[in-house]
Amino acid sequence: MKARASPARSRAGGSPGSGPAPAEPPSRSRDQDPARRRAEETIALASAVLVADCSGALYWPDESLLVVADLHLEKGSAFAARGVLLPPYDTATTLARLARLIERYAPRLVIALGDSFHDGGGPLRMGGADRTALLALQRKRDWLWIAGNHDPDPASGIGGRFAETLAFGPLTFRHEPAEQACDGEVAGHLHPVARVAQRGRAVSRRCFAGDGSRLVMPAFGAYAGGLNVRDRAITILFGTLGFTAHMLGEHRLYAIAAERCLPD
Repeated sequence: MKARASPARSRAGGSPGSGPAPAEPPSRSRDQDPARRRAEETIALASAVLVADCSGALYWPDESLLVVADLHLEKGSAFAARGVLLPPYDTATTLARLARLIERYAPRLVIALGDSFHDGGGPLRMGGADRTALLALQRKRDWLWIAGNHDPDPASGIGGRFAETLAFGPLTFRHEPAEQACDGEVAGHLHPVARVAQRGRAVSRRCFAGDGSRLVMPAFGAYAGGLNVRDRAITILFGTLGFTAHMLGEHRLYAIAAERCLPD
C-alpha cells in the first residue's frame, strides 16, 4: 500500500459510565492475554479496522502503524519560561508511556499527529536524557512528525521525518480536522473529553470521538488539557450528536453515545 505524504513547510532561515464490553482486536499472539484485550477496543473507520488503546493511542494492525496525538512535549518548560512553575517531568512521563506502547505493539511506523511539542522552541529545550530516550524509540522503525499549530515547522535533533498530512490507503492523517467532511480522517488538535454521570457525580475522561467516517484522537501528553465533546467545535465536525465517545478508563474503554454525555 502506497502512502502519500505532503511535505512540511521548511523553517524560514533556518509547530467511562457504562457501555458495551469492548470487542476483541484482530487476532494476534499478544492479544491472548485477557487483560490486554480489555485495554483495547476495535474501531472501524472507512474500510480500516483500528485498535483504540486505553492509553489514548491508536494502532492499525494491518499496517503495523501506531498513532499518538498532541504529545505537547516540553509544555512544563514553556510554562516555566513564563513564570508559571510546573513539575518539569511531563516530557519524561509522556515518553515513558509511549515507550511502553511501542514495546507492546512493536510498530513499523509511528505517527505523531501534530502538536508534538508545545511550541517551536521545545526541541531546543529538551534535556539530553529525554532526547536520547526519544531517539531510542525511533530505532528500527519509521517515525513521522505531522505538523501542528504549536509546532508547524520541521525541527532538528529529534529524528524522524516531517509532513503536513499523510494519506495512507483509506485513511488520511492530519493534525487539525478538515472543515468539510472527510471519510477516513484521523485527526487530533481538539483534545476531546467525555463527561458522564456515574454514581451521582460527574466523571470526565479523555476520549476518542468518532462516527465511522472520521475520528478525533485524545491528547496523549501528560500536561495536555481537554475539550468537552459537546462543545460546538467537536459536534460541528459530525453534524449531529450521532457519534460515539470512546472514553478512556484505567483498564478498558467505554463506548458512550455523544448524546448521553454531559455538557460542561
